[in-house]
Amino acid sequence: MNGYVFPARTGTAEVELGATLQPKFGPDGLIPCITTDTVTNEVLMFAFMNAESLAQTIKTKKATYWSRSRNKFWVKGEESGNFQLVKEIRVDCDQDVLLLKVENVGGASCHNGYKSCFYRKIADGASAEDPATLKLEFTAPRVFDPATVYKKK
Repeated sequence: MNGYVFPARTGTAEVELGATLQPKFGPDGLIPCITTDTVTNEVLMFAFMNAESLAQTIKTKKATYWSRSRNKFWVKGEESGNFQLVKEIRVDCDQDVLLLKVENVGGASCHNGYKSCFYRKIADGASAEDPATLKLEFTAPRVFDPATVYKKK
Protein backbone atom coordinates (compact mmCIF):
# COMPACT_ATOMS: atom_id res chain seq x y z
CA MET A 1 0.00 0.00 0.00
CA ASN A 2 3.08 2.23 0.03
CA GLY A 3 2.51 5.48 -1.85
CA TYR A 4 -1.28 5.23 -1.62
CA VAL A 5 -2.95 8.17 -3.36
CA PHE A 6 -6.50 9.41 -2.80
CA PRO A 7 -8.43 11.11 -5.61
CA ALA A 8 -7.06 14.50 -6.62
CA ARG A 9 -8.87 17.46 -5.16
CA THR A 10 -11.20 19.18 -7.58
CA GLY A 11 -13.21 22.38 -7.31
CA THR A 12 -14.65 23.78 -4.11
CA ALA A 13 -18.20 22.66 -4.87
CA GLU A 14 -17.17 19.02 -5.32
CA VAL A 15 -14.86 19.07 -2.27
CA GLU A 16 -17.45 20.71 -0.01
CA LEU A 17 -20.70 19.23 -1.34
CA GLY A 18 -19.71 16.24 -3.45
CA ALA A 19 -19.64 12.53 -2.68
CA THR A 20 -15.96 11.79 -3.44
CA LEU A 21 -13.38 11.54 -0.68
CA GLN A 22 -10.67 14.10 -1.51
CA PRO A 23 -8.71 14.61 1.74
CA LYS A 24 -6.44 17.62 1.96
CA PHE A 25 -3.09 16.62 3.42
CA GLY A 26 -0.81 19.43 4.57
CA PRO A 27 2.62 20.22 3.12
CA ASP A 28 4.03 17.63 5.56
CA GLY A 29 1.69 14.99 4.10
CA LEU A 30 -0.44 14.87 7.24
CA ILE A 31 -4.08 15.49 8.05
CA PRO A 32 -5.40 16.17 11.59
CA CYS A 33 -7.63 13.49 13.07
CA ILE A 34 -9.96 13.82 16.06
CA THR A 35 -11.09 10.55 17.63
CA THR A 36 -14.29 10.20 19.67
CA ASP A 37 -16.07 7.38 21.48
CA THR A 38 -18.92 6.19 19.26
CA VAL A 39 -21.25 5.68 22.25
CA THR A 40 -20.52 8.70 24.46
CA ASN A 41 -19.12 11.13 21.84
CA GLU A 42 -16.32 11.96 24.31
CA VAL A 43 -13.20 13.23 22.57
CA LEU A 44 -10.58 10.55 23.15
CA MET A 45 -7.56 11.95 21.35
CA PHE A 46 -6.10 14.02 18.57
CA ALA A 47 -3.45 12.67 16.19
CA PHE A 48 -2.31 12.86 12.59
CA MET A 49 -2.67 10.53 9.63
CA ASN A 50 -0.95 10.42 6.30
CA ALA A 51 -2.42 8.85 3.14
CA GLU A 52 -1.11 5.40 3.96
CA SER A 53 -2.35 5.35 7.56
CA LEU A 54 -5.76 6.62 6.44
CA ALA A 55 -5.92 3.90 3.79
CA GLN A 56 -4.88 1.30 6.39
CA THR A 57 -7.57 2.56 8.78
CA ILE A 58 -10.22 2.28 6.07
CA LYS A 59 -9.03 -1.22 5.15
CA THR A 60 -8.62 -2.74 8.64
CA LYS A 61 -11.18 -0.72 10.62
CA LYS A 62 -8.49 -0.27 13.30
CA ALA A 63 -7.35 3.29 13.95
CA THR A 64 -3.87 3.70 12.47
CA TYR A 65 -2.02 6.97 12.88
CA TRP A 66 1.27 8.56 11.91
CA SER A 67 3.52 9.36 14.86
CA ARG A 68 5.44 12.58 14.25
CA SER A 69 7.68 12.01 17.27
CA ARG A 70 8.59 8.43 16.32
CA ASN A 71 8.34 9.03 12.56
CA LYS A 72 6.37 5.82 11.99
CA PHE A 73 2.90 4.28 11.78
CA TRP A 74 1.17 3.08 14.88
CA VAL A 75 -1.95 1.04 15.23
CA LYS A 76 -3.66 2.32 18.36
CA GLY A 77 -3.49 -0.48 20.92
CA GLU A 78 -0.71 -2.51 19.31
CA GLU A 79 1.29 -2.35 22.55
CA SER A 80 -1.34 -1.65 25.20
CA GLY A 81 -4.22 -3.76 23.90
CA ASN A 82 -6.45 -0.65 23.98
CA PHE A 83 -7.52 -0.79 20.33
CA GLN A 84 -9.81 1.65 18.58
CA LEU A 85 -12.23 -0.18 16.30
CA VAL A 86 -13.44 2.31 13.73
CA LYS A 87 -17.20 2.51 13.35
CA GLU A 88 -17.32 5.65 11.22
CA ILE A 89 -14.97 8.07 9.50
CA ARG A 90 -16.16 11.60 8.86
CA VAL A 91 -14.54 14.53 7.09
CA ASP A 92 -15.16 18.20 7.74
CA CYS A 93 -16.66 20.52 5.12
CA ASP A 94 -13.44 21.16 3.20
CA GLN A 95 -11.97 17.71 3.87
CA ASP A 96 -8.91 18.89 5.77
CA VAL A 97 -9.78 17.30 9.13
CA LEU A 98 -10.89 13.75 9.90
CA LEU A 99 -13.16 12.54 12.69
CA LEU A 100 -13.03 8.89 13.75
CA LYS A 101 -15.88 7.44 15.79
CA VAL A 102 -14.50 4.36 17.50
CA GLU A 103 -15.27 1.57 19.89
CA ASN A 104 -12.68 2.14 22.58
CA VAL A 105 -11.65 -1.47 23.30
CA GLY A 106 -9.85 -1.77 26.63
CA GLY A 107 -11.25 1.49 27.93
CA ALA A 108 -8.21 3.75 27.46
CA SER A 109 -6.94 5.87 24.57
CA CYS A 110 -4.16 7.80 26.27
CA HIS A 111 -0.64 6.42 26.63
CA ASN A 112 -0.69 7.85 30.16
CA GLY A 113 -3.42 5.36 31.08
CA TYR A 114 -6.54 7.50 30.83
CA LYS A 115 -9.72 6.91 28.82
CA SER A 116 -9.17 10.19 26.99
CA CYS A 117 -6.03 12.21 26.35
CA PHE A 118 -8.06 15.15 27.66
CA TYR A 119 -7.98 14.10 31.34
CA ARG A 120 -7.13 17.53 32.79
CA LYS A 121 -8.74 20.94 32.72
CA ILE A 122 -7.59 24.43 33.56
CA ALA A 123 -8.62 24.99 37.17
CA ASP A 124 -11.42 27.35 38.10
CA GLY A 125 -10.06 30.75 39.06
CA ALA A 126 -7.21 30.65 36.56
CA SER A 127 -6.17 34.03 35.25
CA ALA A 128 -3.93 34.77 32.27
CA GLU A 129 -2.81 37.88 34.17
CA ASP A 130 -1.46 35.75 37.04
CA PRO A 131 0.55 32.74 35.78
CA ALA A 132 0.69 31.33 39.33
CA THR A 133 -3.06 30.57 39.04
CA LEU A 134 -2.69 28.54 35.84
CA LYS A 135 -3.10 25.14 37.44
CA LEU A 136 -4.46 21.92 35.97
CA GLU A 137 -7.02 19.67 37.65
CA PHE A 138 -7.48 15.99 36.84
CA THR A 139 -10.97 15.15 35.63
CA ALA A 140 -10.74 11.37 35.32
CA PRO A 141 -9.16 8.35 36.99
CA ARG A 142 -6.46 6.25 35.33
CA VAL A 143 -7.65 3.11 33.57
CA PHE A 144 -4.22 1.44 33.59
CA ASP A 145 -0.67 1.97 34.86
CA PRO A 146 1.60 2.76 31.89
CA ALA A 147 4.66 1.41 33.73
CA THR A 148 3.16 -2.07 33.71
CA VAL A 149 1.73 -1.90 30.19
CA TYR A 150 4.62 -0.41 28.21
CA LYS A 151 7.91 -2.18 28.53
CA LYS A 152 11.04 -0.23 27.62
CA LYS A 153 12.72 -1.78 24.60
